[in-house]
Amino acid sequence: MLDRIASFLSPPGLRRRITLFVVATAAIWVLFFDSHSLLRRYRWHRDADRLERQNESIQAEIADLSDRVQRGLSDDMVEAIAREQYGMRRPGETVYRVETER
Repeated sequence: MLDRIASFLSPPGLRRRITLFVVATAAIWVLFFDSHSLLRRYRWHRDADRLERQNESIQAEIADLSDRVQRGLSDDMVEAIAREQYGMRRPGETVYRVETER
């Protein structure tokens, strides 16, 4: 049986071609088709970097909002909110509502 295999692989360069084919096939498989291929790893790292940047910006926004909550609302801001959201007015003042179509 080993003689048959040896005679099959005996033509010059055939063993080398088979070895190169197997190595090339394995390399292509690892680069593109494997569940942990290099292409997927690259995409995962890119997504992780994007999510880390997004997380940092959200953390900065949270810090800014908590600082604004700690400072409280100024009188001007309270008046603006009362006028815009609740339609309140000062005594003796006439308010005209302008409604836009949606």
